[in-house]
Amino acid sequence: MALNLAQKKEVVAELAQVAGSALSLVAARYDGLTVAQLTALRSKARKDGVYLRVAKNTLVARAVKGTDYECVVDALTGPLLFAFSKDDPGAAGRLVKDFAKGNEKLVPKLVAVGGKLYGGAEVDKLASLPTRDQALSMLLGCLVQPVTKLVRTLAEPASSLARVIRAAGEAKEAA
Repeated sequence: MALNLAQKKEVVAELAQVAGSALSLVAARYDGLTVAQLTALRSKARKDGVYLRVAKNTLVARAVKGTDYECVVDALTGPLLFAFSKDDPGAAGRLVKDFAKGNEKLVPKLVAVGGKLYGGAEVDKLASLPTRDQALSMLLGCLVQPVTKLVRTLAEPASSLARVIRAAGEAKEAA
C-alpha cells in the first residue's frame, strides 16, 4: 500500500526518533517469511525491548541522517527489516539470531553499532554482548575478588598456626 507524503513524513520522524536513541541496529532480509512468522517476530521484539520496523530504504536513509546509523545508507538494498535496540545493545542481535535459527529466510544483512557498519555475519558478536544485569554482575565479581583475596591472605597466618597446634597436639596424643 502506497503512502502519501504526510504518512511518509510521519514514518521518517518516528524512525529518526528511534534511531536517535537506539544503541544498535540490525537489518535483515525477510522476504519469504509468512505473516504468522513476522507477527511472532514482532511479538518477541516487543518483549525484548527491540523496535522492529519494515520500511522503504529511502525513508530509512532519510531518517538516519545525522545519527550514528548514517553509515548504513549506502548498504540499504532490497527488502529489509530494521531492528533497533532500545535498552540493551545486544537485544536486536539476539532477536534476529535466535529467530533466524528456525527460519532460514530471515538473513542478517548488516549491523551498526557506535557509528560503524559491520556485515551481517557480525550479528553473532552483537548477540553475544552481555545484558546490563550480566555486565553488572561481572563488574561486581571483579570488585569483590581483590577483597576476598585480601581476607584469605590475612586469615592464613592464623589458620596456619591453628594447624600447627593441632598437629602438635595429635603428635603428643599418639606418643
